[in-house]
Amino acid sequence: MESLLIKAADYLVYQLLGIDAGTTLGSALHYFLVGTTHIILLVIIITYLMGIIQSYLPLNKIRSYLENNKKFGFGNILASVLGAVTPFCSCSSIPLFVGMMQSRIPLGIALSFLITSPLVNEVAIALFLVSYGLKFTLIYVLFGILLGVIGGIVLEKLGMAKYVADWVQNLAETHAIEEEDKRSLRERLPEINKETIQTLKKLIPYITVGLAIGSFIHGYVPAEFFHKYISVDNPFAVPIAVLTAIPLYIDAVGILPVIDTLIAKGVPMGTAIAFMMGAVGLSLPEALLLKKVMKKQLIFAFFGTIGFGMILAGYFFNIMFS
Repeated sequence: MESLLIKAADYLVYQLLGIDAGTTLGSALHYFLVGTTHIILLVIIITYLMGIIQSYLPLNKIRSYLENNKKFGFGNILASVLGAVTPFCSCSSIPLFVGMMQSRIPLGIALSFLITSPLVNEVAIALFLVSYGLKFTLIYVLFGILLGVIGGIVLEKLGMAKYVADWVQNLAETHAIEEEDKRSLRERLPEINKETIQTLKKLIPYITVGLAIGSFIHGYVPAEFFHKYISVDNPFAVPIAVLTAIPLYIDAVGILPVIDTLIAKGVPMGTAIAFMMGAVGLSLPEALLLKKVMKKQLIFAFFGTIGFGMILAGYFFNIMFS
């Protein structure tokens, strides 16, 4: 699908509009068209699938099981592992997060999924294995899952559940009373469609705005900027790498060529990995999307907790692979 979108964007930008492929405007506009279309299509598909799945799952039993195992962190581990095996970016993970919240799954468990899902991508892991070896790949996967587990538990313990957006809490209440539903899928579809459209209306405008900002940075901010400030000589390179990556929107696969370039330019491995984690796990488009499902207190706590974990991971990788 992505190759078709790239070809369509090539035609629209470079042929129909006549913008040169080598210009910053052409690069930014092409990036925006491919990224926006790709993400919106994914969000629509995932949101509808989640609506159908929620309609059939025994949510009360699942919720009860997760709550009973919450104190041992088992639910967080399951959610992080689920995030690791689902090929979603930070933005397309959010409809699943909303679905979990609608089902009244504990916030910490839902956040464990949301944190790990964009960080651990099967294709990226395969490429990591080829480029950097088994030891590096295993440590990265474990760090991604561990960050999800610990991040979800910490945010739950901080009492952040009350800062979920009101409309999400209201949707959760509509699912609170669950009786056996014997309707066919055809009979369920009008209700699924209504809830899905309500969710999409809230999410899609934020996807568009966030990717517009990310596209501007992609096209107009020179690569030399990153090489200058996250070099091996800067002791604060790791936190700077995470902070400078946040305005970008790149999935784990798309950022791998950037990581290779940074490492080739002398950027330490851990600093480059911290940059990758910030770009795929704490992007500005994700923050804008989360603004519709979380209150600002939870967004700040989410970014602060996960950002701190990414910085620690960056320093750890620098020590291990220096």
